[in-house]
Amino acid sequence: MKSSTGILCLGLMVGGTLWGQATKQPPPEDRQAPPGTATRPKIDAPPPPPPKLPDVRQQGETGWWLGVNAWFPTQKPEFDKGHGATFTEPSHVVMQGKPKYAWGAEGGFAVGLHNTLRFSAFDTHASGNIQSIPTTLHLWSQTYDPGDYLATNYRIQSAKISFDYLTWPYPVESRRFRLKTLWQVQYTSIRTVFDAPKKPIIDANGNLILDSAGNPISYAGIGTRWFVSPQFGLGTAYYSGRHVRFEANAAGWTFPHRNTVWDADASLNFKYGHMELRFGGKAFHFKTNTQAEYFNKGTIGSAFVGVRWYSQ
Repeated sequence: MKSSTGILCLGLMVGGTLWGQATKQPPPEDRQAPPGTATRPKIDAPPPPPPKLPDVRQQGETGWWLGVNAWFPTQKPEFDKGHGATFTEPSHVVMQGKPKYAWGAEGGFAVGLHNTLRFSAFDTHASGNIQSIPTTLHLWSQTYDPGDYLATNYRIQSAKISFDYLTWPYPVESRRFRLKTLWQVQYTSIRTVFDAPKKPIIDANGNLILDSAGNPISYAGIGTRWFVSPQFGLGTAYYSGRHVRFEANAAGWTFPHRNTVWDADASLNFKYGHMELRFGGKAFHFKTNTQAEYFNKGTIGSAFVGVRWYSQ
């Protein structure tokens, strides 16, 4: 009796095990899709994005700054008559004298990522004399005779606004080189003065010599030529470290048979705290409207020194 009961229990256990294995469901990935049903491919999760490198901004690319500079050009501009002249006498004069220096001022502030809006201006002037002019000269409202002692004076002024737009590389991240396109508007003016101080202003009787209007005679001829012009160019900068930077810029524009202007500079700069010392060279060329009665032209350039103060 006991043996038959044990055999019955053993049979129930084996049957239950076989029935459980038969009814156990396979895992989802092992199930077979019904016939005619497309299976979805297994998609792996995308890898995490690479870490984003920090965008490093150098001096001049944040905050604002101010600067002054001085340079020492020795070249002499020229004065001449243009195509609009109605007289036949010559007017060509090389302006005399050498300026002690040309002073400049500048400022700017950051505009967006690595872009800059800059303002700059400079002024230079000189005076000198020609002991004896070789021929008749018609200069502004005056006519000077051969052999006259001629005094000359000139003043060149220029002001410019420049948008320096980062062109390469982008994104900058931690790169040290910058290439920028320069979009500029420049104002240029030159004032010239001529005089014959050794010509008599009184007659043999000691009376003032009067002009046709009844005023004391004057031999001074004075006039100004100016123009506003766009400029386009390129600028580069290389930051070799936290304290040393190399910079170079060149831009210009010409209206054929009208006016021309270009300028260029290059400098090595040393920054300590908020202050930066600058050493380099610069050049400036201009020509006023040649279709006018008179025009001026010249190219000046020299070494320069400067200092800048950065807000950040």
